[in-house]
Amino acid sequence: MDSLLSLRVFAAVAEARNFSVVAERLNLSAAMTSKHVQHIEAQVGARLLHRTSRSVSLTEAGAVYLATVRPLLEGLDEVGARLAQSTIDPSGTLKISLPVWLAEPGFVRMLAAYRERYPAVNLDLDLSGRQVNLVEDGYDLALRVSPSLQEGLIARRLADITFLLVASPHLLDRIGRPSTMKDLTGAPFLAYSPVTTGGRVRLGLGPNAPEAHMRFVLQSANETVLFQAALEGMGIAIMPHLAARPYLDAGRLERLLPELTPPTVALAGIYPERSYLPAKTRSLLDFLAGKEGFGGSPTLA
Repeated sequence: MDSLLSLRVFAAVAEARNFSVVAERLNLSAAMTSKHVQHIEAQVGARLLHRTSRSVSLTEAGAVYLATVRPLLEGLDEVGARLAQSTIDPSGTLKISLPVWLAEPGFVRMLAAYRERYPAVNLDLDLSGRQVNLVEDGYDLALRVSPSLQEGLIARRLADITFLLVASPHLLDRIGRPSTMKDLTGAPFLAYSPVTTGGRVRLGLGPNAPEAHMRFVLQSANETVLFQAALEGMGIAIMPHLAARPYLDAGRLERLLPELTPPTVALAGIYPERSYLPAKTRSLLDFLAGKEGFGGSPTLA
């Protein structure tokens, strides 16, 4: 039995969760489709799919195996296309993990423009905020501002994200508008729990950057909750400029201490290391880095 075809059949069934659909798509009988999957399971010595009369789902071993073989199959397809000197059109589903704060109009406009150019690519976005394992969880790409990477990952710089200290006007009317970082001592703070420092906030660059010790009144790993709390006047928040911009423009938030240099972190596209990057992944990275993405849009600066 053709083991490579068996791998393709397994991957197709795992993603479609349906034997009949795959059999028709690959012009195979239902029995042969099942035999191909059984062939792979026999080779690896583990059950990869749960099968019932109504559903098909991946076992834990199957999920790990799919995450491993899918990029290999995509790489083979791309190499074959290159050797045949054919044009590779990006297609398929692109599974991406994103920070919650990218759920803002400017970034969504980028995605809409990308889809207009590459209509054969479907976007599967995860904005849960959890730290996913790209390989084990089957993600093609993650956009992150994290300075550290898991082993076996590659990062491509896309943009510089500036983090601003902001608060609602009615909170500042109540506690006063600071003119120095020292004026923020004891002020209510909305803390992002993955990087919380117990209320110690540094604004600026270098070890001598001014800092303040505020008291956190709300702590969460969900940026949306923190931003909404800032709008309600619960406390002062640190927000990426992309997320803060609409509220600053509308007068619903004010930037604090604008004369100080704010911290800036690179936003990177992170993807698993492999010999051939799938066309769908490369096309989105190129688009986001280009003039229609972060690289050329003045509204996102």
